[in-house]
Amino acid sequence: MPDTYVADDPAGVFPLVQLLTPEGQRVAHPEFSYDGDDDSIRDLYRDLFLMRRIDFEAHALQRHGELGLWAPAQGQEAAQIGSGRALRPQDFAFPTYREHGVALCRGVDPALLLGLFRGVELGGWDPAEHGFALYSIVIGAQTLHATGYAMGLTLDGEVGRGDPERDAAVIAYFGDGATSQGSVNEAFDWAAVFNAPVVFFCQNNQYAISASTDRQTRGPIVQRAGGFGFRGIRVDGNDVLACHAVTSAAMQKARDGEGPTLIEAYTYRMGAHTTSDDPTRYREAAEVETWKLKDPIERVKRYLLVQGTPAEFFERLEAEAEELGTHLRAACKALPEPDLAALFDAVYVEGTPELAEQKAQYIAFRDSLEPDTDDAEGSHA
Repeated sequence: MPDTYVADDPAGVFPLVQLLTPEGQRVAHPEFSYDGDDDSIRDLYRDLFLMRRIDFEAHALQRHGELGLWAPAQGQEAAQIGSGRALRPQDFAFPTYREHGVALCRGVDPALLLGLFRGVELGGWDPAEHGFALYSIVIGAQTLHATGYAMGLTLDGEVGRGDPERDAAVIAYFGDGATSQGSVNEAFDWAAVFNAPVVFFCQNNQYAISASTDRQTRGPIVQRAGGFGFRGIRVDGNDVLACHAVTSAAMQKARDGEGPTLIEAYTYRMGAHTTSDDPTRYREAAEVETWKLKDPIERVKRYLLVQGTPAEFFERLEAEAEELGTHLRAACKALPEPDLAALFDAVYVEGTPELAEQKAQYIAFRDSLEPDTDDAEGSHA
């Protein structure tokens, strides 16, 4: 790979859609616009702020041994809240394991996210009730699920009728690393060939665990769409207004029966890939400091302050975040100890011989690790 290669499109062939600068200034774009008023922007700021609090609390719970793992999303709030708030009730979202903000937008109690990461369940919410599928751990698999669901919407006549209350579309979330998976490219192909009403929303946070984007691809991710025959749009993933505007347009296009769109939200993962990762081993501190200046929450706050938003608004939000933190801590502590053997019973409606064998093997392994009571007592003698 040439040393001069930069994956963020230095030639500007695919410029970023931006409506709010890091300094908090509104800017115009020739195609996309955010039509909400300042009250709606305050609502978006609330979502951003609470999403970060969810992330903070869950990270702390993991460090205190209450969760086995957590996938932080700090830095990606605008991409998730902006896109999540662009969805309608009849739409359906397929997440990875990091879409905590989208879950918030779809009405999922954040406490229900914790069970998976504690190991007591495979998912704590009803996907049909919220239009939000369970978290997908297998990288890229959800894009195929989303495409199949979207094809089903077309077959059921739920697309292109001109009824805003019924026309539906699908959105699939994934990261930059997932674009190297065959499943994602297969989903692109099927969606294009069948004109499926699906939006592929890639949060390019610069790293697939420790592999930077320039180690994964020789060109901008958004360019992939053209190879499959549909449109790709690059958006400032730290700009909640731009993410909302671009996603709204792409979802409406899908609902109208005009096929798929790929959105590359160019953002940055401020923390670790998961709590088992150490990002200081593969990226420089100076890079993180540069991206801090583009913080998705601070830019909205700057805008709101200039617009005269009173201090009481931010104080009430701080209090609400404290209540949310208390709720999450209490909910986590109320979760039972993980019974991993029970997880085998929740994979299918009816069990299979293979699962029964795997469960038996796990139980035998678990029991082999338990100390013999007599030997343990003898060792203290």
